Amino acid sequence: MLIPILGVLSKDEVKQFRSHLDQAEWQDGLKTAGTLARAVKRNLQLEDGSPLAVELGNHILRKLGSNPLFISAALPSRIYPPKFNRYQDGGTYGAHVDSAVMQVPGTHISVRSDLSATLFLAEPEEYDGGELQVEGPFGIQAVKLAAGDMVLYPSSSLHQVTPVTRGARIASFMWIQSMVQNDSSRTLLFDLDQAIQGMTGVVPADDPRLLKLTAVYHNLLRLWAVT
Repeated sequence: MLIPILGVLSKDEVKQFRSHLDQAEWQDGLKTAGTLARAVKRNLQLEDGSPLAVELGNHILRKLGSNPLFISAALPSRIYPPKFNRYQDGGTYGAHVDSAVMQVPGTHISVRSDLSATLFLAEPEEYDGGELQVEGPFGIQAVKLAAGDMVLYPSSSLHQVTPVTRGARIASFMWIQSMVQNDSSRTLLFDLDQAIQGMTGVVPADDPRLLKLTAVYHNLLRLWAVT
């Protein structure tokens, strides 16, 4: 399931991010590419662990930690520290699947990539191309969101970034290990939680139907969650 999460960062926050990123020193994305990715990856990335990457990444994590839609959709257990990339002058990332398990640099912590996330930091009109294309059961979905918006999608999906032919596509990306590994189970819980939230405020808090649905949600989460 592909889930847009709008307004993760405000326009003012995006402006502050860009004031730093537009002056940053970017390195060739091939430095962090695996054997197969080297054949299809052409972009720039902010150096992992740099003070700027850490500062901006921590800000994103704080925002996500208080975002109800993100929590509901991802049920996060661990999040790989946000990374930053830039596509320009024909930059692209051909079709690929993200690695299943990733080691957080400088630690002994591993993150299983259940969900991938892209947080857009450039407005769509700033660049041509650069769509995130995600292949799913109903075909290919193309995503190009406003700056400050994020999209979540299964890391098992074949996906790519189309060539940027004008301007620069700037984004943050990360991977999430969910408490619920199975995508279908996680989708069911998300739909149920959204239905419950839709009823909240419409029916009394002690309505037996609402209480029953809430109990079903938590019992399913108890059944499927691994912490």
